[in-house]
Amino acid sequence: MSALHATTATARAGAAPRTTPRRAPAPAPAPRPRLRVVGAPTQARTRVPFVVTCIAALTSALLGALLLNTSMAQMEYQRYDLATRLSQSAQAQQEMRGRLEQMSSPEALAGAARALGMVPTTSGGYLRLSDGVVLGNPVPAGQG
Repeated sequence: MSALHATTATARAGAAPRTTPRRAPAPAPAPRPRLRVVGAPTQARTRVPFVVTCIAALTSALLGALLLNTSMAQMEYQRYDLATRLSQSAQAQQEMRGRLEQMSSPEALAGAARALGMVPTTSGGYLRLSDGVVLGNPVPAGQG
């Protein structure tokens, strides 16, 4: 008996037919799309120039602040020296003014005149410069 007849005979005899699972047909491969997402190419950039620029900027800023601070301190010393000289000059000027006032007093002028051999006069005369006329009754000093 052939296999087909045996299956038919078994099916007729009232036995359940034996079923084997069928395989699903394999899906056809999807066609490749014409457009696709492309990732950006990796760039081999180095960060060294950026780091060097940052360090240079920071260094120049710190150096600038240091130079400015040093310059300001030096100018402050110069200002202090000039203020000291100004106060010393003002003090010397005040002393000279005092000596001038002391020497220009009537007593000091009379003493200086006597030291030079001058004598006081009791009468006086005046000379008018515009026409050369002598006014008053002048008498030589020491005779009056």
